[in-house]
Amino acid sequence: MSRKLPLAEGETSRTACARILVRAGVDEKTGEVLSQAVLAERVGWCTGLVAGMVCALMGEHWNSADVDVLASGEDAGGRKLPSNAWMALRRLGWTAATPEGVKVNDRIVRMAQEQAGRALRSAKWRADLTAGVLATWPADPRKRTPVEWDQVRASIPGGEYLPSSIIKGRTRQAAKFVKANGRLPVDVFELEGTPKIPRMLLLAACDGQQATIERSETDPARALLRLQLPTRPDPQAYRDWTWVQCPITLPSTVPAGAVVHLPTLRVTGRQVRADVAYTHAVPKAQRAGHTVALGVDWGLNTLLSAGAVRLHDNGRITSLGAGAQFRAAGVLAKQHRLRRLSERLHAKDDQYVRLIDGRPDEHLTAKHEVLRGEIRHVSGRRSHLNDALAWAAARWAVDQAIAAGTTVIYLEDLRSMEAKGMGRTHNTRLSQQVRGQITDRMRHLAAEAGIAVVTVPARNTSKHCPQCLTPLWHRKAPDRPTTAGWKWAICPNRESCGWQGDRDHGAWRRIAARGLAHQAKTVIDRTNHAMVIRSVVDKLEAKAVVTPTTKASRKDRSKTGPARPHTSRPAPRRRRAPSPARPHGPAGKRPEGHAPTDRTQLPRAAHRHQSVNAISTPTTGHRPRGAALGAGFHLHAHASPPRWETIPETQSDPGSLS
Repeated sequence: MSRKLPLAEGETSRTACARILVRAGVDEKTGEVLSQAVLAERVGWCTGLVAGMVCALMGEHWNSADVDVLASGEDAGGRKLPSNAWMALRRLGWTAATPEGVKVNDRIVRMAQEQAGRALRSAKWRADLTAGVLATWPADPRKRTPVEWDQVRASIPGGEYLPSSIIKGRTRQAAKFVKANGRLPVDVFELEGTPKIPRMLLLAACDGQQATIERSETDPARALLRLQLPTRPDPQAYRDWTWVQCPITLPSTVPAGAVVHLPTLRVTGRQVRADVAYTHAVPKAQRAGHTVALGVDWGLNTLLSAGAVRLHDNGRITSLGAGAQFRAAGVLAKQHRLRRLSERLHAKDDQYVRLIDGRPDEHLTAKHEVLRGEIRHVSGRRSHLNDALAWAAARWAVDQAIAAGTTVIYLEDLRSMEAKGMGRTHNTRLSQQVRGQITDRMRHLAAEAGIAVVTVPARNTSKHCPQCLTPLWHRKAPDRPTTAGWKWAICPNRESCGWQGDRDHGAWRRIAARGLAHQAKTVIDRTNHAMVIRSVVDKLEAKAVVTPTTKASRKDRSKTGPARPHTSRPAPRRRRAPSPARPHGPAGKRPEGHAPTDRTQLPRAAHRHQSVNAISTPTTGHRPRGAALGAGFHLHAHASPPRWETIPETQSDPGSLS
């Protein structure tokens, strides 16, 4: 099977990952069928051996000098280090020692060196960031002056475009160290300590002597993974390692012509999960030359607002439709409930730590372990919920772009937004949103269709009118034009513009128009290879306006002749003839009232008492919160009348609602 992916003109390669559950295996030496639990046990023995070697290697080289040498990309002789981490560590002479009395092959050592090398290389960015913060330590760590902000950004590589929240987080971490030790830390290695090592097998660092993977020629959805696993926790010789065949089923997201690579294996409980990487051809996204773009704006209750605009040959920009919104109020509410639950559980955990305080108490220790398990469970629920929300929002935005036929998505860049000044509740909700995950997944999904995702500056996207760039008036609602608020925007330039609409809908128009006007300024970030527009140019910003489209009348309404005669008795809005009698069976015309025609008897809930007192008055001393008005489970949520209850006759008003 060829590992080289053929590419046509206008295509590029894209590497993605699919998570797969490995359900069983077959020992080639004995022919024994390994169940899921037995396979997880044998993989766990192998990950334990690798993790032990990684811990020893990290503890030996977790210092500033060794990290700088590895990040420099050159060895002592001035030769360029290989891109593979395990090869770079071997060039530098950093070897991983195997446990005494344990026999492993060289490929197991490779996986340990690869994992340690990746961790040491990733520490370089944190080391430079911490060094820049410590070198320009402010007089007041809680609030820097403008001069101090310029100094700290100049001392950090790439600090000019670094979000201020990252610098503030590292400053708070160092301030906590100062409070505990009375001095500044020397570097990030003293501030953080040796990181924890995850237990996994990086099979990508191996060759055919340790692991192979082949895709079936008859069924592209199936593949066969072969790897060597130990038969005991401490293998004493090579005979304690045997080949195991693991048939896996690839998901439908893996194209039939994709090249499959060796996966990364992890053990979760009694299951083995494989992260299978694959490479396939996709259309190449362009940085400039776009005429149709999708603008995406972030919101608080409405998570995403998006719409498409078109750039015409004469430079005019017009909107395509009214746009759409992605609402996830129920998911966000559940997210905040889990957050509050997690805060309460962590408060209990701190109380248990204070009560135990090093004293041997078996009862408290057992209860503390149960609480720790509950914290892990809630944390897992929050993580899964955020992941599902991020995928759903990204999929929705990319589908909007595909449906509109756009070639680029302009996304508001809110990395530097700080959650402050909006109250405790709103600040917490803003800081908990998964904007970074949504952006990453949006880039991942858009790459399949060859759609570029470009972030644009967020300056004044919600404050200025999308049609004339005049500062907007923000009101509470369209029917309350004098009440200050933030949801509804009104342009004060009533003579020449007069635009008004939802604040978020005006923002996506501004974002899309700004992106099209500044598309020549799009650059690729070297750190994450993402497309971004760094700054706003005033000359180009003046062209980033959305021209309103005027709808032409379908017929000529000029008075060139006599008007069509109208009857003096217009048709009534309600039928004044009596309703027919109720039929004996479900067939026939709709009877009088609102009861469904397919029921011979009203539902039980229609005869049940449904007033505001949804729960009875308690007779004991306990009174639930919110039960005074019959709120029931939800505070201030009252029961509404059933739909089939008789609706009183009201006089219709054909006039305007305003």
